[in-house]
Amino acid sequence: MDTVGISSEEQDSIFRVIAAILHLGNIEFTKGKEYDSSMPKDEKSWFHLRTAAELFMCDEKALEDSLCRRVIVTRDETITKELDPEAAVSSRDALAKVVYSRLFDWLVDKINNSIGQDPNSKYLIGVLDIYGFESFKTNSFEQFCINLTNEKLQQHFNQHVFKMEQEEYTREEINWSYIEFIDNQDVLDLIEKKPGGIIALLDEACMFPRSTHDTFAQKLYQTFKNHKRFSKPKLARSDFTICHYAGDVTYQTELFLEKNKDYVIAEHQALLSASKCSFASSLFPVSNEETSKQSKFSSIGSRFKQQLQALLETLSATEPHYIRCVKPNNLLKPHIFENQNVLQQLRCGGVLEAIRISCAGYPTKRPFYEFVDRFGVLAPEALDGSTDEVAVCKKLLEKVGLEGYQIGKTKVFLRAGQMAVLDTKRTEILGKSASIIQRKIRSYMARKSFILFRRSTILIQSVCRGELARHDYETMRREASCLRIQRDLRMYIARKAYKEKRASALSVQTGMRGMAARNELRFRRQTKAAILIQSHCRKFLAHSKYVKLKKATITTQSAWRGRVARKELRSLKMAARETGALQAAKNKLEKQVEELTWRLQLEKRMRTDLEEAKTQENTKLRTAVQELQLQLKEAKDTLVKEREAAKLAAETIPVIQEVPVVDHELTQKLNAENTELKDLVNSLKTKIIETEKKYEETYKLSEERLKQAMEAESMIVKLKTTMHSLEERIADMESENKIQWQSLLTNKGVPAHSPDLASKVLENGNHANESITLNDLLLTPEKGFETPDNKPRRPPIDRQHEDVDALMECVVKDVGFSQGKPVAAFTIYKCLLHWKSFEAERTSVFDRLVQMIGSAIEDQDSNDHMAYWLSNTSTLLFLLQKSMKPAGTAGTASVRKPQPTSLFGRMTMGFRSSPSTVNFGAASAALETVKQVEAKYPALLFNQQLIAYVEKMYGIIRDNLKKELGSLLALCIQAPRTSKGSVLRSGRSFGKESHTNHWQGIIDCLNTLLTTLKENFVPPVLVQKIFTQTFQYVNVQLFNSLLLRRECCTFSNGEYVKSGLAELELWCCQAKDEYAGSAWDELKHIRQAVGFLVIHQKYRISYDEIINDLCPVLSVQQLYRICTLYWDDNYNTRSVSSEVISSMRVLMTEDSNNAVSNSFLLDDNSSIPFSIDELSNSIEVKDFLDVKPALDLLENPYFHFLHE
Repeated sequence: MDTVGISSEEQDSIFRVIAAILHLGNIEFTKGKEYDSSMPKDEKSWFHLRTAAELFMCDEKALEDSLCRRVIVTRDETITKELDPEAAVSSRDALAKVVYSRLFDWLVDKINNSIGQDPNSKYLIGVLDIYGFESFKTNSFEQFCINLTNEKLQQHFNQHVFKMEQEEYTREEINWSYIEFIDNQDVLDLIEKKPGGIIALLDEACMFPRSTHDTFAQKLYQTFKNHKRFSKPKLARSDFTICHYAGDVTYQTELFLEKNKDYVIAEHQALLSASKCSFASSLFPVSNEETSKQSKFSSIGSRFKQQLQALLETLSATEPHYIRCVKPNNLLKPHIFENQNVLQQLRCGGVLEAIRISCAGYPTKRPFYEFVDRFGVLAPEALDGSTDEVAVCKKLLEKVGLEGYQIGKTKVFLRAGQMAVLDTKRTEILGKSASIIQRKIRSYMARKSFILFRRSTILIQSVCRGELARHDYETMRREASCLRIQRDLRMYIARKAYKEKRASALSVQTGMRGMAARNELRFRRQTKAAILIQSHCRKFLAHSKYVKLKKATITTQSAWRGRVARKELRSLKMAARETGALQAAKNKLEKQVEELTWRLQLEKRMRTDLEEAKTQENTKLRTAVQELQLQLKEAKDTLVKEREAAKLAAETIPVIQEVPVVDHELTQKLNAENTELKDLVNSLKTKIIETEKKYEETYKLSEERLKQAMEAESMIVKLKTTMHSLEERIADMESENKIQWQSLLTNKGVPAHSPDLASKVLENGNHANESITLNDLLLTPEKGFETPDNKPRRPPIDRQHEDVDALMECVVKDVGFSQGKPVAAFTIYKCLLHWKSFEAERTSVFDRLVQMIGSAIEDQDSNDHMAYWLSNTSTLLFLLQKSMKPAGTAGTASVRKPQPTSLFGRMTMGFRSSPSTVNFGAASAALETVKQVEAKYPALLFNQQLIAYVEKMYGIIRDNLKKELGSLLALCIQAPRTSKGSVLRSGRSFGKESHTNHWQGIIDCLNTLLTTLKENFVPPVLVQKIFTQTFQYVNVQLFNSLLLRRECCTFSNGEYVKSGLAELELWCCQAKDEYAGSAWDELKHIRQAVGFLVIHQKYRISYDEIINDLCPVLSVQQLYRICTLYWDDNYNTRSVSSEVISSMRVLMTEDSNNAVSNSFLLDDNSSIPFSIDELSNSIEVKDFLDVKPALDLLENPYFHFLHE
């Protein structure tokens, strides 16, 4: 800049203006507080605004107003208009563009003035370098201007070359014919003619604010539809094609209007004119002609045409010389010549046309004196004594033998190729002469050079030999020095490396030895601790084993003593005929114990239900916690009262009157037996109380964490299982005592008549009817528990436990499905049916199954795992329901249970009394796969527990799906609001990619769960209920959000939610009614609300049309809420009329007077929507004909019955 004469102050000002332009480009705008207003987006944008204002030396507020506002001056007043963010960005770009343009013009003027052109000079030498003809895949306004320049220059080239050539023929007065050449004046008229040219139409379109590139293109089509140089492409809406001299070019008009506009905004002019920076204010001088604040329009195309016309005037006033540059290849590499590319460049540059004209005429023209001077050697005799150049030229041409040439006044005109013939002959003559001269000269020069070379060689050889000797000596010295230096350096490096390795080895050895010592110390400590733990563990195991042995011994002794006492008691009963009353008392006590156990289980289930209800209601309303606590307290009081009533009932048991018997010893034994029975009752009560205490502790912990409550429940099940196992052991010991007593009687001579009594007493651990008399025991032979080899076999109770363990170990794994049915459920059912567990009065198999199912579903987050067990439990429940006989056909009267008061109790009583257990006689008679049995109390209790587990797993899967959809629904509701800023002026063009992702996420969740349920063969009725309640949840969430948030109750949001609902409808159609059911109907509220939002002319709709046709499901409160919250962010359409609003208010007032709820929100239903009847009707017995049991059990010999 110093070279061209720009001072340091001006350089600083230039850099200041350029920096301000760069800071302007970094300013971003966002929507302001008012409608259609804008402001800087964030603190970073404010910083760039302040920096730009500081660099321009203008007011920061004035700069902000010039970017974000426009002042419109009318005849009466001045109006300030706010600009939206897009208009503010355009204003910012316009300011940067005009400042940069003014700065560039200033630099050009400054450099031209510094060069120092002489204004009084008569001669001008200029160099014009322009772009060549351009034709790309996409051609815009820039290519249009460049090709216009080439058209103008091509016309000038034609006029200069072709016309001048023919004028010269006329001036020399030779015989010639006129040669036609291509004139492109019609293309120039098409582009720049006024008023109907393309540039004129473009300026006219830019003057109208509502003009677009489509309207501009249509105007071109109408104006030039018959022009031979103008055409419209077939597959384009706004493109046009111009036939230039070099070929057809198709232009795209999308950016023609924007690139042609060159507004100078009045606010920008006033802002920079008032700048304190003299340089910036000088770029925007105040014009006296400006009388208003309106922006002035300037056309880029018009200015370009004027500048081009000035250039052509300058070229016309000078003598131009043309240089055509040809690019050999597009790869920009050497030694590559592309013929087609070069030919196209020559054609576009008009060179081929010039060559054609020249070849058609006389391309070679030489003045007489020049022709004679050049070709006089061809005929030297013609030059002797002749001064007439015309005659000499004719003699030369005649001697050569050329034809077709012309002799003008001052020049000789030759045809194409004749000049080459003359040059060839001239070259031959000159070549022969030159050969003779060269021979002589070369002989002389060669001898002279040889003598010089010989002298020089001798001198150089002597000097080189001395230099080589000195160089060899110096090389030997250097080699000796290098060897000495290398030896010392290698010694130093080796010693240094040795010291470093020695130090590293010592450090590593120290660390390794320390680590080994620490490891040894740690190992010794761990060994000592392990020995201590093992000692304590072995002590504990030994003590536990001793306690168990001691307890078992005491139990065995008590059982044996009780066995002996009961034996004597039975003999006394048979003798005195009065033992029936004692047996009845015992049965009554046992039934009372069972009734207390059953009540306790119902109370526990009731508390579990209340806890689940509490967890669900906790997310909605915190006040419900107090009500649940009151209910729990009342249930607790009820339990205490029931316990007191049970105790009173136990105390009021009628005392059996003793019959005077002569044998007092037998009487004492009878009393002891009675005392033992009472002790047994008390021990059972104690165990019940202990179980209750543990359950109360578990209940307290459940308030803190739900997981601990589940663990406590499983612990209760384990304790109950232990209690039943103890009772069974006592009963088993009694049975063994009976068998041993019978064997003693057999040894004394009692005959055996019933070999199958052992299986009658107990089968697979299930106690048979306790009405077996002493005669049955006496008739049982001793060999009933011996093998054919007279070796004692394992007792049935041990065999039963092993079979149950094998079954549990098999079904706890994922054994898969057979014929679309769960193998585990079918295997369990076959085993229970074979073991006759449904007919047993007492058994631990059901408790083990319940415990196993409870442990298996602890992982509630895995829908795959939960679906597998839901399929198994529902199938097992169906088989159990089909197997139980109707209640009226039972052989013995069942114990009458008290009417339950809890939700779980009423549900289970309803399931037990369901008519689905009655109408199955025909199916069981037709198929032997499912057999009817007379279910006892354990089987009925297991049925209730299976129902509870099916409902629990159903609720877990449903709640997991709702939890996954909750976050996605929130994103779907918020997506239109968050994406609205970026598409404020784009009409209906939502952020399709973002909201499609959210709705696609919902579809993916539904598809994933549906696939999981199908893979696990969950009954279709449960799948339908899951998706029905899920769609109900979606309906509640979307509808409530629509009513609670005004930004959601818009026209654009309605279109957005409608597109998402269309995705859900498509999913329902793909899932089919077998699995989707009536899920789509659950979205009726949001469907009708969205349908109302997307109606354009709402003000024409009456209230009757709304409630009868458009939104029959919605209440008056909901319709009023939607109508008052609605606003259109796209088309500014109005809501319903004021008459409809008034009608809604009147109806709402009447509803409030009638004490009807005014709540307009929907509530989510979390109840269990199916019954056992629906589940039973969805499955048929014949579907289990081809189901195969578990393969692992088929290989077990004790499960041979599974092959049947």
